[in-house]
Amino acid sequence: MKVLAAQSAFFAARRPRKDSPHTTDAYRRDLAGITKLLSDNLAKDPDELLVDELTAPVLRAAFGAFADDHAKSSVLRAWSTWNQFLTFCVSDGLLAGNPMGAVARPKTPPLSPKPLRGEDTPEKLLRSAADGTRQSRDPWPERDVLVIALGLVAGLRSAEMRTLTADSLAGRPGEMRLHIHGKGSRDRSIPVEPIMEKVIDTYVDSCARRFPSKRFTRTTKLLLDRTGEPIGRGGLEYLVKSCYRWAGLHDRVPVGANLHALRHTFATRLAEDGATATEIMRLLGHASLATSQNYIEATGREQRAAAASNRTYRSLDQMISTSDAGDVIS
Repeated sequence: MKVLAAQSAFFAARRPRKDSPHTTDAYRRDLAGITKLLSDNLAKDPDELLVDELTAPVLRAAFGAFADDHAKSSVLRAWSTWNQFLTFCVSDGLLAGNPMGAVARPKTPPLSPKPLRGEDTPEKLLRSAADGTRQSRDPWPERDVLVIALGLVAGLRSAEMRTLTADSLAGRPGEMRLHIHGKGSRDRSIPVEPIMEKVIDTYVDSCARRFPSKRFTRTTKLLLDRTGEPIGRGGLEYLVKSCYRWAGLHDRVPVGANLHALRHTFATRLAEDGATATEIMRLLGHASLATSQNYIEATGREQRAAAASNRTYRSLDQMISTSDAGDVIS
């Protein structure tokens, strides 16, 4: 069987899993990238590659070339994609065994939360957004506040923010919940306080003023760009990054985190205030309890308690106390 045909069958077999479009696109990129390298190494068109030709030496060469131009995380993701694809080939009788076991892969980097640095940073960021500090071609503080709040008090991912509609907020006044279409089709609902309802209502009113001729329905995307169209991923990332910059807080954002730092701040504060791993898992839509546990293990409170248990502190305290007492006597 040809490799491209097998890949098509692989995606057809995954349809019942209801992968998100983002996940499917990532799988397609990983398969296409390595397939191109395989075809180059074998001097064959991708259309002519056969599944039988996917041997360990050939795959090792392709992944070696792929690693030269890609980050460790990208290599690890591509390895995982091809491992799943070739496992499918084995289960469908297209291969006798999965050769990916003979292909080296990077070690999985430890998962560590990347919240905003500084206890007062979230509040400063919100105040700056509300005051209209961010200068742009078309300032829109109501939208800036909503985006920052969705990250800090609901822990939403970028894709989850962009799928919100007017119908996403539902419930009785004072008992509203934000219904989220989450990663991997794991839907969840997050309780929100009345102030969050007000933030959303204020933003919706600003939309009506900005786009008087636009017809808003319950299924209209909540977050819009300056033309009244649903905001894109790049536009949302730029909005958050510029909010940091204009608030003078860009140096408090962990490298590579940007919008996700808001989500990590939400989770870290939950952990520091005593939330359990199960509660964090449900509120953030994690697939694994272990992921949620990372936030508890990494909180400043837990680390401070562990560091404070060092018995050398007791000796140091006694030494300083004795010294102070001597000063007083003298």
